[in-house]
Amino acid sequence: MEKLVIKGGTRLEGNVVIGGAKNAAVALLPATLLVDGICTISNLPYISDVKISCKILEELGAKVTWNGKNEVTIDARNISSSQAPIDMTSKFRASYYLIGALLGRCHHAIVGLPGGCNLGARPIDQHIKGFEALGATVEICEGKINAHAKDLIGTSIYLDKVSVGATINVMLASVLAKGTTIIENVAKEPHVVDVANFLNSMGADIRGAGTDLIKINGVERLNGNTTYSVVPDQIEAGTFMLAAAATKGNILIKNCIPEHLDCLTAKLIEMGVNVETFNDSIRVYTDKRPNKANITTMPYPGYPTDLQPQIGVALSLADGTSIINEGIWESRFQYTAELNKMGAHIIDQGRSAIFQGITDLYGAPVAATDLRAGAALIIAGIVAHGETSITNIYHIDRGYENIEDKFRSLGANIQRVIEEDIF
Repeated sequence: MEKLVIKGGTRLEGNVVIGGAKNAAVALLPATLLVDGICTISNLPYISDVKISCKILEELGAKVTWNGKNEVTIDARNISSSQAPIDMTSKFRASYYLIGALLGRCHHAIVGLPGGCNLGARPIDQHIKGFEALGATVEICEGKINAHAKDLIGTSIYLDKVSVGATINVMLASVLAKGTTIIENVAKEPHVVDVANFLNSMGADIRGAGTDLIKINGVERLNGNTTYSVVPDQIEAGTFMLAAAATKGNILIKNCIPEHLDCLTAKLIEMGVNVETFNDSIRVYTDKRPNKANITTMPYPGYPTDLQPQIGVALSLADGTSIINEGIWESRFQYTAELNKMGAHIIDQGRSAIFQGITDLYGAPVAATDLRAGAALIIAGIVAHGETSITNIYHIDRGYENIEDKFRSLGANIQRVIEEDIF
């Protein structure tokens, strides 16, 4: 079993280049099933979720050609199945996008119940509501989701809860439907917009992505023979911004879209951290402890839940007492027990946590409880005195490409090792 070993006490300095967005990539790949042609996706993060997604496409009969680590060409014209392999779909949450894509393409989809990080109850009721409104019948039985329809007909759908997954999934199912679909109370995250832009580049007619209402005029087919570049990953960029704040560092984050990070930028400035924004880069630097701050996670453009554990590390070292209220996932605070092993003073109270700021963290054996918690523990290990070992790093590999290499380039002493090598 692999683990990360970090010798801490390091101030991070230098430049880091951000890759393509994981949350966009895992939706764009299933979306290629809707394309009647060949399409190429570039700026893909080379992470486990992306690699599994491509293997699933191959199992369905698509031809997948890697043009390098970060670009893939997909020909899904001759897919031979609408049943995704259960053992693969159960490994990551975003496998549910296969339902919308296969339903739109084949009017039938069998997909295993999605897996991924354990962040508490993550129902797909809004996805199902959307599919049924379009005319599909959806059944859940024996760990599988079975959706089928004679025809998909455009309609008006109001999502009871703002959901990125449901917004994208209903959008995928609607692009080839007959008539016009209007989805209200939708998510506005950058990767929602990216999926709409991708589909539109192939001939879809999607309007309003990034607002509260999306209108989709169904088309007969989507054309291929084009290349699309995945949007830069706002969460990876934010992770390095918070690493600079926690380690009293100085990092220039390149290949990002600063306006996607406005909420984090405002919060860092409130915490006394210096932030400079440029056209496609952000510099974050400080030489002092962060100030205390209170945070509530919300759908975009509010503070993102996927950056909650990382800012939790910074607040555990802040001058004063801070409170984080988690507005998205009920079990997002699992990482706080691991930080407390490193000397943090955090009181977890369900969907809220109190961070009593301290001056120093200390190395300890810890375990990544989910993807973003793993990134937070890397930051904690870099700032902590002594040695930190992080297990369960498969969580981290689901969403960050070469994360230890990027932190090493900033001065961190971090190594990926086989557990048996450590004595």
